[in-house]
Amino acid sequence: MSWPNRNELIYSLKCFAAAMLALYIALRIGLARPFWSMLTAYVVAHPLSGPVRSKAVYRVAGTFVGSSMTIVMVPLLANAPEILSLALALWVAGCLYVSLLDRTPRAYAFMLAGYTAALIGFPAVIDPATIFDVALARVEEIMLGILCATVIHSLFFPRSLGPVLARRLERAVIDARKWMQDALRGASQDGESRDRGKLAADITELRLLSTHLPFDTSHLRWTSSAIGQLHDRLSALVPLLSGVEDRVRELRKIHPESLSGPWSAALEQVEQWALQDASDLASDASRAAELRDTILALAPPVNADTTWEEAMKINLAVRLVGLTYAWQECRQLRHEIEAGLKGHPVATKEERIRLSPSVLHRDRGMALLSAAAAAIAIMACCAFWIVTAWPLGYAAAMMAAVFCSLFATQDDPVPGMKLFMQFTLWSIPMSALYLLVILPAVHNFESLLLVLAPLYIVLGVLIARPSTGGKAMAFLFGVSGTLSMMDTGTADLASFLNFTIGQLAGIGAAMLFTRLLRTVSAEHTARRLLRAGWRELAGLARSARPPSVTEVSARMLDRIALLTPRLAMAPVHENLVAVDALRDLRVGLNMTQLITSPEEIRRRLPILHVLLNSLSEHFRTMPDRPAAAEPGLLDKLDEALQETCALAQRDMVAALVGIRRDLFPDARPYQMASAVEKGL
Repeated sequence: MSWPNRNELIYSLKCFAAAMLALYIALRIGLARPFWSMLTAYVVAHPLSGPVRSKAVYRVAGTFVGSSMTIVMVPLLANAPEILSLALALWVAGCLYVSLLDRTPRAYAFMLAGYTAALIGFPAVIDPATIFDVALARVEEIMLGILCATVIHSLFFPRSLGPVLARRLERAVIDARKWMQDALRGASQDGESRDRGKLAADITELRLLSTHLPFDTSHLRWTSSAIGQLHDRLSALVPLLSGVEDRVRELRKIHPESLSGPWSAALEQVEQWALQDASDLASDASRAAELRDTILALAPPVNADTTWEEAMKINLAVRLVGLTYAWQECRQLRHEIEAGLKGHPVATKEERIRLSPSVLHRDRGMALLSAAAAAIAIMACCAFWIVTAWPLGYAAAMMAAVFCSLFATQDDPVPGMKLFMQFTLWSIPMSALYLLVILPAVHNFESLLLVLAPLYIVLGVLIARPSTGGKAMAFLFGVSGTLSMMDTGTADLASFLNFTIGQLAGIGAAMLFTRLLRTVSAEHTARRLLRAGWRELAGLARSARPPSVTEVSARMLDRIALLTPRLAMAPVHENLVAVDALRDLRVGLNMTQLITSPEEIRRRLPILHVLLNSLSEHFRTMPDRPAAAEPGLLDKLDEALQETCALAQRDMVAALVGIRRDLFPDARPYQMASAVEKGL
């Protein structure tokens, strides 16, 4: 093992200091389980100060709600242990289900409300009259640990989230700029789809990471609104860049000189403008407006005789205009963020809509399976506990609740549970040494600090390292959990072995029922993500309210972010290609634009309603019937394109061209109305 670096050592010492401060106060005020406070200080710890504060807030909320629920349930159902077990299992399952649907740090509060009820409720079944005192003590101990961790991590060598988030934002902007440069030059390659997926993953990660920003210590927290809006603009860039990339490549494939002369000069001007740093936002806005005027002037007129090449240029022009708007807003938002980092937040008069993380993808089916696995594992442990009258059988039910909750976000939680169980086993001798040998011989806090320091400082360093963090945390949980759950003053070998066996049985039950009910492969999850996108596209035409282009784009982009790492783990022979998800994203954008077009125009184009229904049916049957096998869909697209061209609706023509190009990339070229009449 290498020697710790400065950051690792500082992090470990801060964790230890917070834990010892919490333990000292808990001992001084006479709390029943002082080691709960010490364990909590490690649970909420994070190298960055912002997440420590947010976890603290959500942990307090979850602990309070979970404790309150035990105070309600245990006295009412203490005489019916079977019903009480069922009630606690359903509570844990319900909280876990909600937490899995809320993909923000706030989900921690829901999950904690679930397994806190199990941690407090099951031990109190033996003596239900003490439930209020036990619940109050747990809340006090946990809040003490949270308070100490928050103070230490915020005051001593705090590492702000702001600079980290700013660097990642800058990296995402640089990646988007590189993609824009490649797309405008027509230099993109098909193999770069992985990089596009990585950009999508970066945007989603930034959106979730920035939810910690209001709790951060840096000036950047004053610009959290601008950062959220920048995520939205970057999300909007992805389908625009993807569309421009495809149109430029296809137009040059149709005719090598198709984008020569004025078009080539315009694309080069857009590229130069995008690569330059805007020091003066007013002049930058003026330059962007000039570029938009130039692009629209190059777009061919829309009429009944518009050819396929002209229609493609119309689509390219509309997408380029949208690209300049989105990139200009990205620049303005970056200017606001940089000013915020310097402590000079910019006050903007214009109202901007910021998307909530709630628009992101939600997998209700997997959340329900996770909740069911947790409920069944807990009830199985409770059944064994009741039937055998095992004195410390509650430990199994508690551990089943905790482990089913902690690992529920993974596709296959069992390997993580196995790792935790392995290092819990490794921690048993250390737990026994402290509980049965060292602590009974310690009679003052100074000695206690000295005997705990070697183990916990080393574990803190290992937790700070990505390669050993999970193993070290499992070992620390094994030791600290045992010290927290058992009375260190009266523990003996028999009670220790009883509790340890119950702990391992609970982890085993969690592994067993998770394996039976919940475990899925990366390929299975990838297919679920693709199907979720197809279901959303199928429902667009039948939605009760007009869909939001930004919301649809953000949600589908989030699915691409979730899909990308799973594609890397899926079997190579499977037909799961990331570019399909980008294509679906573009189709969704274009369908949304058709649906939200002026009602008067849509009334004059009844073919649009027919086309949207056909598209809805097509995506409803995916992947069984690809577009090429859909009878009449291409003809309906061409008919809608002809009628829209005749009405000179440029934006709708651009949307229809995009759908045709994305669904039928190898189809015969579109024929204008006059050519169709002549039978050409």
